Amino acid sequence: MIHEVFMPALSSTMTEGKIVEWVKAPGDRVEKGETVLIVESDKADMDVESFYEGYLATIIVPAGGNAPVGEAIALIAETEAEIEVAKQQAAGNGAPTATAATPATPAAPEPVAASAEPVAAPVATRSDRLVASPRAKKLAKSLGVDLATLTGSGPHGRIVAADVEAAAGVASKPAIAAAPVTPVAAPTPVATAPAAPAPTPAIAPGQFVPYSTFQQAVVRNMEASLNVPVFRVGYTITTDAIDRLAKQLKPKGVTITVLLAKAVAATLAKHPLLNARATESGVQYNEAINVAIAVAMDDGGLLTPVLGRADQTDLYSLARNWKDLVARSRTKQLKPEEYSTGTFTLSNLGMFGVDRFDAILPPGTGAILAIGASKPTLVATADGLFGVKRQMQVNLTCDHRHIYGAHAAAFLKDLADLIENQPESLTL
Repeated sequence: MIHEVFMPALSSTMTEGKIVEWVKAPGDRVEKGETVLIVESDKADMDVESFYEGYLATIIVPAGGNAPVGEAIALIAETEAEIEVAKQQAAGNGAPTATAATPATPAAPEPVAASAEPVAAPVATRSDRLVASPRAKKLAKSLGVDLATLTGSGPHGRIVAADVEAAAGVASKPAIAAAPVTPVAAPTPVATAPAAPAPTPAIAPGQFVPYSTFQQAVVRNMEASLNVPVFRVGYTITTDAIDRLAKQLKPKGVTITVLLAKAVAATLAKHPLLNARATESGVQYNEAINVAIAVAMDDGGLLTPVLGRADQTDLYSLARNWKDLVARSRTKQLKPEEYSTGTFTLSNLGMFGVDRFDAILPPGTGAILAIGASKPTLVATADGLFGVKRQMQVNLTCDHRHIYGAHAAAFLKDLADLIENQPESLTL
């Protein structure tokens, strides 16, 4: 029997996918649940596993090619004798229909499932391949590093760019004089990966660069936002107290971003309407407060890793979760539920010195908070004198279909009160 491998839908917004790499080659043995290929969806690179066991007979869409969701991209034959038959069918029809064999075997072809869990690496196959991120493979090739000698520090042992950089920094220092790696091999801080991306050719004047699958998804989301009536409310928040707390907690791995996310989640618990979303027939209140935080990607676009149930999770767990999410977002290893389930979004450009900006409302949410830089500001004190305090400007973008000005103002007032007067409560 011959089975079709379909391009899977790895997210609710995905309409087509790009094949990053075929882990299996034509003729290779395929076990049920084994990774066959890696697909670039609209947000991440995902391993695709097989529903069937047999042999990868032929590849219809090669690596680097794009295919709509549901289109046949390869054929799997149950026996070696059927490989040639599958090749002939692929050559004649492009995508044959699965042939019936026994009543116990489904007649209709089923798509290969996308696994949310990356397959452990290294994974031994008939060709002894290793599981590594696409960036790691390109970097290894350019630096002359043998992937077979590395131990992956990524999810479930996956080899990531940081592993290659660490190995090159120890074994071939002259080869990387232009991009020295200071730390000795340290697999844990994967966040070093974006510091030395794989060499890319310079963009020539007048060159046209098509959108990647990832960027196309961002474009669709931004265009969808134009159909939502929004309004914006700004607020000035004094940050002296939370800045002092952040300085105390920094050695424990808690960043100001995590503190702000926790503060927002705690305030949303008192203002559930800001955590809700508008539908055609009414307001849908979300069961959990999932704070999404915008992260810029090296290859363009942005991703929004999600801190799930941020109001109910302690601050130190949130900090560990956030560090892990950011590290895996850089190597496109996030699961769909880790970037698509946000109910409220933060966008922080304060780290770049931006004073104030407006954020575009993500589809399917009710509000997004744009956070500017915290800067020393001359202000009038309560006793009529002047003093210097650190202040930041925030802008809240809301869906006006269910959130009104008074709702936004009340939320910002309570958020400011928490940040200015009660930041220590965030550690409880």
